[in-house]
Amino acid sequence: MWRFLIFAILGILFLVAAYGFRFFAETKTAINGTYSNVTQTSAKANSKLIKEEKPISILLLGTDTGALGRGASWGKGNSDSIEVVTINPKKHKTTITSIPRDTLAKISGTGDVAKINSAYASGGEESTLKTVQKLLNIKINYYITVNMNGLKKIVNAVGGVDVTVPFSWSDPSHDGGTFTKGKAHLNGTRALQFARMRYEDPKGDYGRQQRQQQVIKAIVKSLLSAKTLTSYESVLSSLKGSLKMNLTFDDLITMAQNSDYRKAASNIKKYTLQGNDATIDGASYQVASTSALQKTSNRIRKQLGKSQETLSNFNTRLNAINSSFFNGTTTTYYTSSSSAAYGTGAAESTTDSTTATNGTDTSPYGGTSSYYGGSTGY
Repeated sequence: MWRFLIFAILGILFLVAAYGFRFFAETKTAINGTYSNVTQTSAKANSKLIKEEKPISILLLGTDTGALGRGASWGKGNSDSIEVVTINPKKHKTTITSIPRDTLAKISGTGDVAKINSAYASGGEESTLKTVQKLLNIKINYYITVNMNGLKKIVNAVGGVDVTVPFSWSDPSHDGGTFTKGKAHLNGTRALQFARMRYEDPKGDYGRQQRQQQVIKAIVKSLLSAKTLTSYESVLSSLKGSLKMNLTFDDLITMAQNSDYRKAASNIKKYTLQGNDATIDGASYQVASTSALQKTSNRIRKQLGKSQETLSNFNTRLNAINSSFFNGTTTTYYTSSSSAAYGTGAAESTTDSTTATNGTDTSPYGGTSSYYGGSTGY
């Protein structure tokens, strides 16, 4: 969903090429207004990579909170979507690797062992970027964060969107609105309800993704139409508070004008970090095995022109401690926090707790020892 929304916003750049310098200047101002760097990246070094046609990596984050803030105000809610994009102009290839939002990880900044999507609530893009880098042993050059509420403003700016409602539903208690099967023209508020509803959909999250793609495709169609010119300033204004990134307008234009980057963008391969369904302390998690983490790391590093390296981090050490959950034994106990997983010189307690009572037992280092429910073990 989120990458489609990003593509919709970046579709404005095509209008720049088609309709001249006046729009170029206005668009540059609007895009640069979304710029916000993080300490883990160097704007100068990243721009040099693009100018030299080197592979780059981008962290895509989708949030479902209020307007994207600055400074201390960005800690609002978790990220709904986390994806690592690599663009290799020499190979003419782009990869998109989805990281399930419930993936178990050690959160950078807090040290909490939690769902990876909580990194955004803890420390915004900075914490999420560091957490993903450590999880997969990769370097991330850029990030793009899109706010779901920005969808409402963009839809209104293009005059609404036309969609086909797949079935009738009424879901006011979850802000899913009431819809009747058939064709419909939606304003921003209704489009957001249409895109968000999940509980009344027999296809669940998959059905929601299909409806979200309908909305995004309709936005793209409107952005690329001549009628958008009459509301161009409104479209640009809708970016404020909806989009945040450390890509500059000049970076985007450099890539847009480079045939190798364009060819890479048209050859997209999609992957997902595979995990095991698990229940820890009553919450649903995805737990990636060491082999799955290594495979994903190798793929991304290769795409970025880096040699393979054996992963050794908190997750791999935790996996080794809980190897019985991967080797087919019948044990159901899982230690979600262990001093051994922190490695040599850790400040955490060296006392290990590996047993659980009724599914959970307080660990001496602030975490818990838990067991997995369901048929899939860790």
